[in-house]
Amino acid sequence: MRSGTPDNNALDNSNTSLLLAMLRFAALINRPMRDGVATKAGISPNDLMIIMALGGEGELAGHDLVDLMGMQPMNVSRALAALSDRGWIVQVTDKANRRRKPHKLTEAGWAAYRAMGPEIERVAQFLFNTLDPAERAGMASVLDKLYRQVMCWDDQAIG
Repeated sequence: MRSGTPDNNALDNSNTSLLLAMLRFAALINRPMRDGVATKAGISPNDLMIIMALGGEGELAGHDLVDLMGMQPMNVSRALAALSDRGWIVQVTDKANRRRKPHKLTEAGWAAYRAMGPEIERVAQFLFNTLDPAERAGMASVLDKLYRQVMCWDDQAIG
């Protein structure tokens, strides 16, 4: 099974095999991010995911983070509380919708995010150094297409 091609698998068709390989990779990608970035920064992997989302997307409410990151609401809530306790995020007012409670990085949060940059880059180099530029571009294109597709899941899911 470790070779990536399971034998005698009841779910052995090309789409399912690709999905299983992707799920296996998605589970493993957390290890270098945890060991190479989060642990060194003294935060949890969930905290890191929230920082990266807020750093990349800007102000987001808890439910936005749940949808965007595919995290459980309780894990998002705990990460937001931990980051708030550190002074790395702050809740802001959404003037267009006062019920919405977005969060954003504080100056200290931005500084922490920037400080993690070299470690994030080191993990990226480790993961992608075997890909040539065309492979990286192709991967980026495929991931973008899959991202858009998975974001439609609620609208198009088959019961």
